[in-house]
Amino acid sequence: MRMLSTLALAAGLACAPLIAPTSVSSAYAADIQATGKSDKQALIADLIGRMTLDEKIGQLRLISIGPEMPQPQLIKEIAAGRVGGTFNSITQAENRPLQDAAVMQSRLKIPMFFAYDVVHGHRTVFPISLGLASSWDMGLVEKTARISAVEAAADGIDATFAPMVDISRDPRWGRTSEGFGEDPYLVSQCARASVKGFQGASPANADSLMAFVKHFALYGAVEGGRDYNTVDMSLQRMYQDYLPPYRAGLDAGAGGVMIALNSINGQPATSNRWLLHDLLRKEWGFKGVTVSDHGAIDELLRHGVASNGREAAKLAIEAGVDISMADTRYLEQLPTLVKSGAVPVALIDDAVREVLGAKYDMGLFADPFRRIGVAAQDPADVDAESRLHRAEAREAARKSIVLLENRNQTLPLRKSGKVAVIGPLTDAQIDILGSWSAAGKPRQSVSLLQGMRDALAGKGEVIYARGANVTDDARVVGYLNFLNWDSPEVVQDKRSPGEMIDEAVRTARDADAIVVAVGESRGMSHEASSRTSLSLPGSQEALLKALKTTGKPLVVVLMNGRPLTVNWEKDNADAMLETWYAGTEGGHAIADVLFGDENPSGKLPVSFPRSIGQIPTYYNHLRIGRPFTPGKPANYTSQYFEEESGPLYPFGYGLSYTTFSVSEIRLSSPKLARNGTINASVTVKNTGKYAGETVVQFYVQDVTASVVRPVKELKGFRKVLLAPGESRAIEFPVTEDTLKFYNARLEYVAEPGDFNLQIGLDSASVREARFTLE
Repeated sequence: MRMLSTLALAAGLACAPLIAPTSVSSAYAADIQATGKSDKQALIADLIGRMTLDEKIGQLRLISIGPEMPQPQLIKEIAAGRVGGTFNSITQAENRPLQDAAVMQSRLKIPMFFAYDVVHGHRTVFPISLGLASSWDMGLVEKTARISAVEAAADGIDATFAPMVDISRDPRWGRTSEGFGEDPYLVSQCARASVKGFQGASPANADSLMAFVKHFALYGAVEGGRDYNTVDMSLQRMYQDYLPPYRAGLDAGAGGVMIALNSINGQPATSNRWLLHDLLRKEWGFKGVTVSDHGAIDELLRHGVASNGREAAKLAIEAGVDISMADTRYLEQLPTLVKSGAVPVALIDDAVREVLGAKYDMGLFADPFRRIGVAAQDPADVDAESRLHRAEAREAARKSIVLLENRNQTLPLRKSGKVAVIGPLTDAQIDILGSWSAAGKPRQSVSLLQGMRDALAGKGEVIYARGANVTDDARVVGYLNFLNWDSPEVVQDKRSPGEMIDEAVRTARDADAIVVAVGESRGMSHEASSRTSLSLPGSQEALLKALKTTGKPLVVVLMNGRPLTVNWEKDNADAMLETWYAGTEGGHAIADVLFGDENPSGKLPVSFPRSIGQIPTYYNHLRIGRPFTPGKPANYTSQYFEEESGPLYPFGYGLSYTTFSVSEIRLSSPKLARNGTINASVTVKNTGKYAGETVVQFYVQDVTASVVRPVKELKGFRKVLLAPGESRAIEFPVTEDTLKFYNARLEYVAEPGDFNLQIGLDSASVREARFTLE
């Protein structure tokens, strides 16, 4: 007889109403309800004790429905106990027969879990993660993740492969768009907020998803910005700069980790026992489940650390890879490895324990159908307009926009006259969604052209010309369309470049102002889309230069998923907005900012280089012995002599339609005692004529330390809304913990001595004061 009489809901499930049993699997839920006791480990131990080796290995397989395995075959595999979960099946109607196969046909009736890449929205698409980070608003980041979870859970999804928290300091990397930028502190804050939003009060709740932090680890540091490449990095840099965001997401309660595709110091992450066991589980105490990235176990052969599938499976399971995603190595190799004694069954049991534990924490043993429901309650139209959260998407997009230039107060535009809306990304409903847009539908997104027309309806006129293709390079177009397996995303206008530019110039001359949308198609800022150039494609540069000759006010709207080298644009645009990929309501949000219904408040979470030769150009680089100092001779200092040193736009930069002043820093004491606190405060004043928000940023520089330390490090920030003429004191506490770092022995310490404390509105323009840690 099954040992279920002592089982009950896990801690945290009490706040989630238990849905009425819907299948034979209700035996778990019925006994849980009857006893009123909670013993997660007893249930798991009982199941492991009754599972065959093949059933255990089945729990370690994550399969994608589709060409890889059509639904009829997948149902048979599930019923036979050979699949533990799926990804990319994203509706209740798709998932119900799969769960039925698990809990009605399989021997032990262990529920499935269903996962999806819900990164920056599900049916409602919010700005890409880089855009959300530009808001510097953690409440907003959490809110967008919460809405994403509610929408995805309503479609029968249990887990998301998000947040993506890889530190990215090389914008050539296409996946820069998926992350939150270059800074450990800001990315860590975004990681915490995202996990909290996705999981809510508990990942077991019917409107929550379990978060899988990814990609563990160091994926954003791939050599040359080339996707899937190698990483060679000192432990000190790992601990100081690249590992904190993963740790922050796990400390916030994330139940899962997705493993990176790159190698680390010669060992692929998928076979890296130090990474997955010594660091993740032993040092950090992680108790959740790990999953490989797509096909990564098989890729150990191409990495050259395994000579065959048997070795690959053995390396992965020994390293600590619980779930194998989208390959057959575990299925094919683990049975013989265990039977031969090459892999102890205890390793398999450990992995199964984590998988079952994750399912328990998702609430699936209490009710496998808690997110799927019954067929009678399925939405008549999964893409129905009523299922979207448009107001929240518009709010998020507004706050993600960064004002880079605004000469002679070109913006905000007046809601009158004629506005020429031009550019290859002006009417691009699919591109405005950005990469990894989950279940978002391009037909439901608002393009910039539509947003401008809606804003000027009955007040002014919008005139339109495409002006150029995103690129005229046929090779690039072919590559981008190959990446999209559904249908071509980059559709070329068949007219010649000259014809398109001539039409755009005629249109612009008939307007009072020009708004031109340029940048990258979404496929250009995507997985496997690393670039050797960060400039606008030649077709777009030619368009901008032609429009400049008209003499009309030129407003450049950038749409992109990485920093670009926009030197000409900086010098020649009358105004310029960085809008990233703004999501479902992007067109309305951009129009709100252009016409002044929203005062832009975004700040850059990444530095913009002047040229690709400057990379990396992150703000918190280590100090050096011969630094370049502006205004002093450049010879024999660390700089490039062909162009001005420093970024084109620094980390934390962003303008407003109003202006702000920051007072000198006031310190409560010039000395900080161990276990004590001093307070640093400034007065911020709105000195302009518009109400507006800004982000007050707090940085610290360690003047002298046992190892070389960064020129400055972000340690805090506050977003503040001020009316014209209003002032407010902003205070930052400084403790010993604020000053800690990893020394050469990987000890987390704060060393005595002097520190420069900096407060300002971006990383380059700061006030400074000095204090001493005793």
